[in-house]
Amino acid sequence: MTKLVGISGSLRRGSYNSALLCAAVPMAPSGVEFVASTIHGIPLYDGDVEASEGIPPAVAQLKELVATADGVILFTPEYNNSLPGVFKNAIDWLSRPSSDIKRVFGGRPFAVLGASPGGFGTILSQNAWLSVLRTLGTEPWFGGRMLVARASTVFDENGNLTDEKVAQQLQAFISGFAEFAAAHRRA
Repeated sequence: MTKLVGISGSLRRGSYNSALLCAAVPMAPSGVEFVASTIHGIPLYDGDVEASEGIPPAVAQLKELVATADGVILFTPEYNNSLPGVFKNAIDWLSRPSSDIKRVFGGRPFAVLGASPGGFGTILSQNAWLSVLRTLGTEPWFGGRMLVARASTVFDENGNLTDEKVAQQLQAFISGFAEFAAAHRRA
């Protein structure tokens, strides 16, 4: 069975990216386990804390989830035309100690998608993630792109995905990435 992990990069209760992740989980094809995760509870990175206390429990839990996944999807917001600081902070923690980078990230398939209230989706945030993913040695998937613009029009007040076209795009994205991750695992 192929295991995918989706991580929402938002802390906001009404996050469009968390809602998109929740909509994506049941779309996993047969033979794929899709686990939704969060960055809640991950503190700001502080090298002194790492040196004196080690890796915080929330970081260790997310780190092991990523390390055991066949593929990871980052559901990223876009803040000020780039990636969210809280999400980057979480990935920075996952790269500690640096001797763990290869085990956690090295060659692991990663995909990025996102939802935004603006008209351009999360194109700049997704592009900003590419240099981070390259540096960590991941295997980025370029077989699909998903930019959910004007997200307030595709979700209802309870965070349910109501736009059929977006749902179909999400289904295709998840299926395509699952196929990529499964093939990468067999290679």
